[in-house]
Amino acid sequence: MTAGPAPDEGRTHWRRSLAVALPALLAAGALAGAMTKGALALDLRIQDRPVDFTTSSLYGTQYGAAVVDQTVVRADGTTGPLRVLRMGFADGVINGLCLSRPQQIAGVTYTLLLTLGDTDPGTWEIRTRNTVLDLRNATGELDMDGIVDLNVNGADVRTVKDDTGAYVVNPLDSPQHRFGIQARYAKFDSITGTAQDMQIPGLLTTPKLSLAVKRGTVTCPKPAAPTGTPGTP
Repeated sequence: MTAGPAPDEGRTHWRRSLAVALPALLAAGALAGAMTKGALALDLRIQDRPVDFTTSSLYGTQYGAAVVDQTVVRADGTTGPLRVLRMGFADGVINGLCLSRPQQIAGVTYTLLLTLGDTDPGTWEIRTRNTVLDLRNATGELDMDGIVDLNVNGADVRTVKDDTGAYVVNPLDSPQHRFGIQARYAKFDSITGTAQDMQIPGLLTTPKLSLAVKRGTVTCPKPAAPTGTPGTP
C-alpha cells in the first residue's frame, strides 16, 4: 500500500530536535523504559520526515482511506508532491507498535526507536482515537467487515464525527475523484511499512513506552503474528 496533514500545533519535528536534545532523549528513554505499569496517555504527531514502523495488528472502526498528495522534502532539500494513501480510523486498538527514524548527527547516523505496548501478540493493549496515517508503503494482511465500499470518491469517505454527532465532511482532505475505501471495520495484521505522517491527536493510551537512541541504522523487529481476536475499540 502507498498513504495527511494535520495542524502545525503539536507537531513533533524529530529531524530538528534530535541533534539538540540527544542527552535528554537518552534520559527520557531510560525513564520511559521503567514505565511498566498503568496507562500512559499521549497526543502523538510525527511529521516532517518519514518514519518506519511495525505492528502485530491494527484494528479499528469507521475505517476510511483515500489517495492524496503530500508535500515532502526531497534529499536535495527541495520540496515537491508525493502521492500517498491516507488512512483514518475513528477508534482503534493496536497490538504493539514500533517506530524507527534514522538521523545524521555530525556525520554519524543515529536511530531513534520508540516502542509502545507489550510483547504479547494477543492483547491489543494500545487504544487510539482519530488515527490518521499517510502511507508511502506497507506490507501485511488486511481484512474488512461490515459495509465495505471500494473505489468510492475519496472526498466522500467518512471516518470521524463532530460534536453534534454528524460525520465530518472529507476528513482525509482528499481531492475529488481520487480512489477511496470505506468500511465499518478493518483489521491489519503483521504490518511493516513507512509512513510519511502519523497522527493520533484525539487519544492514545498504552501501558508501556520505551524510547532509545542507538548508533547506526536500526530497524524495528519483524512483527509477530497476532493471536486471538481484538476487543471492541
